[in-house]
Amino acid sequence: MRKSVKKFASLILIGFSFSAFAQNKENSKNSEVVKLSIEEAVDYALKNSRTLKSNDIDLEIKKRASSNSWNVFLPNVTASGTMKRESEISPQYASAGMTDFPDEESRWDVIGSVSASWNFTPAYIAQIKISKAQYEAGKISWEQNLRETTTNIKKAYYGLLLQKESLKIKKASLENTRQRRIQAQANFKNGSIPELQYLKAQVDYENAKPEVDTAEQALNQQMDLFEFLIGMPVGTKIELTSTIEPLYIDVTADELLEKYSDNDLQIKALEKNKLAAKLGITALDLSTWVPALSVSYGWQPMYVDGASMGLAKGNAKAFGFTGDIGKDEKWYNSGSLSLTLAWNITNMLPWSSNRQKVKDYKQQLAQLDLSLQTLRENQKVQVRKAVDTLNQAREQIESMARNVTLAQRAYDMTVRSYRNGTTERLDLRDTESSLDQAKLGLVNQKFQYISALMDLENTLNTNLTK
Repeated sequence: MRKSVKKFASLILIGFSFSAFAQNKENSKNSEVVKLSIEEAVDYALKNSRTLKSNDIDLEIKKRASSNSWNVFLPNVTASGTMKRESEISPQYASAGMTDFPDEESRWDVIGSVSASWNFTPAYIAQIKISKAQYEAGKISWEQNLRETTTNIKKAYYGLLLQKESLKIKKASLENTRQRRIQAQANFKNGSIPELQYLKAQVDYENAKPEVDTAEQALNQQMDLFEFLIGMPVGTKIELTSTIEPLYIDVTADELLEKYSDNDLQIKALEKNKLAAKLGITALDLSTWVPALSVSYGWQPMYVDGASMGLAKGNAKAFGFTGDIGKDEKWYNSGSLSLTLAWNITNMLPWSSNRQKVKDYKQQLAQLDLSLQTLRENQKVQVRKAVDTLNQAREQIESMARNVTLAQRAYDMTVRSYRNGTTERLDLRDTESSLDQAKLGLVNQKFQYISALMDLENTLNTNLTK
């Protein structure tokens, strides 16, 4: 009995130990921090993005349609079998002296049929080319979605870094405010400052705390959104390892337009759509004005018990039977071969649906030409705008970097003066605010430069920082 109790107690202890180990392992897993550089974040998103997976399926559908577009040349082959039972003697057999079926087998006829037909029109060739053009347009759309997704992921990543830097500055400012509150409290206890000055330091600290809490909450929410965007489980702890440090380029708008203007994916997609529309017109014209060739062959073996009908050889042949008709010869074939050339006269009418579709295609081509003109002009505007933004942001970065250095020196000098009692608290707050604005402005201009560069690369479909 005691041994059983001990065994039971041992099992309980083992169970508790295993449960504690599993819980600790799960907690360790949940608390694990995932380090992500910007390249790793993009790579993770490309592998796990639901949007891109859906685009992959769309492209696969177009690829399969293009690869098998030749199937319009396959013949149409059908096979059938029929068993037929006669209820009464037909008049033609009655006139031959047949009054009734000699047995049940004589009532049944077995008919088999195998037919093959093949149609050809030159419009099929144009249809195959349309499928291939649509697949090429699909590849361009897929590439465009891939580049846009990559750009959005990078912008979101750098946006998080900007928020983190802003929060870091706010926390540093809050810590400085807390240190001043502690110093004011000590000075008040020592009787070196009045109570009012201590209370003001306390109020400054309490007012700064909610702003930091709000910024931290906003950053956490954006982190969750970023995790959802790249396909990572929401709630995963992420550490961003990259920094906001732009790679500068020296370019002019005219040089970029001359070299990369034709790389624009939107323009390429419209060109493919124009090709598909032109092929559509060609296919409709061919189906209208060129006859279609139809070749068909049918093989129809039929089982008939001719001897049981009492038919003579001559009568049997008169009914279409071939060979000697006897008890062992009950099959004959009524197959045929036909060649046909056909025109659809209705499609030639100006108001037919066929000719109306041609008019629709021509109007689509006119719209596509207008869209291409608009895209090319808009491309010029976007490239010039991006280049201007890059140049301005670069100048601002250089200016603000110098400003941060000056603001830091002013703040350090003000802190020393404040500790010596020769500077007012308000002056200290002003210099600290100026330093914070200079730091945040510098980071923001770096973000603006990187963002403008990514937009420019996206517009021109190229990498300018290689």
